[in-house]
Amino acid sequence: MSASSAPTFVLPARAFQRAAGLTLGLGIAASWLAIHAWGMFVFQISWTNWPLALVAAAVQCWLSVGVFIVCHDAMHGTLVPGLPRVNAAIGAVLLTLYAGFGWRHLRDAHMTHHKLSGHAGDPDFDDHNPGHFWRWYGTFFRRYFGWRSLVFVHVVVGFYWLVLDIPMVQIVLLYGLPALGSSLQLFYFGTFRTHRHIAGQPANGFADRHNARSEDFGTLASLASCFHFGYHLEHHRRPDVPWWALPQARRAGVGQVELIKKVPA
Repeated sequence: MSASSAPTFVLPARAFQRAAGLTLGLGIAASWLAIHAWGMFVFQISWTNWPLALVAAAVQCWLSVGVFIVCHDAMHGTLVPGLPRVNAAIGAVLLTLYAGFGWRHLRDAHMTHHKLSGHAGDPDFDDHNPGHFWRWYGTFFRRYFGWRSLVFVHVVVGFYWLVLDIPMVQIVLLYGLPALGSSLQLFYFGTFRTHRHIAGQPANGFADRHNARSEDFGTLASLASCFHFGYHLEHHRRPDVPWWALPQARRAGVGQVELIKKVPA
């Protein structure tokens, strides 16, 4: 495939992107905050309603993934294109509420990930354990979950438990587990599966310098797994495409793997 014949994908008008990004982003964030408020201040867990609590925890885990993906778009400026201060403000607020993360630290680390994808120095990559899930996840967790996040989470949990007298089991089930589960979901579908080295595959199964691959999921499965972040080669090749447009970019062939066939002499 030559450069002139490479697949192209044209984004919608900027006004439409802004409207779509804000509508979807605020919808995800509002749903996430509403379930959290209900789970902490309205719901009272008991032996009869624990199945409802489990369903709420699963939904909250998925929405937590969505909140982080919204922040990820803000890092690339694709949440509200052309308005960097709005992107930064939304991203900073949501990252703080998510787990006390610092906006600039995560944004800079993510830009480094794109520059050094799959190489030493990539903060998302464990070059010592490129095919081992738990060791890599441990490295990933230590790099991003620093003192600021620890203080934030401890303050929130302490306030809910000691001041508001919310049962610890309820805090763990409807706050702690969805947050931790979302980090595992994001890592597994958005980092490990898309950047891991697979033994026996040439060049570890990567198509190009981005050292990334995409999931072969349908649109609904892709949305359920990681808000289309599994279409990862498309994202690395076109980081200007927001999460909700990645399925269209995929159908347009942005992530098409180039196959080079040697012609016999």
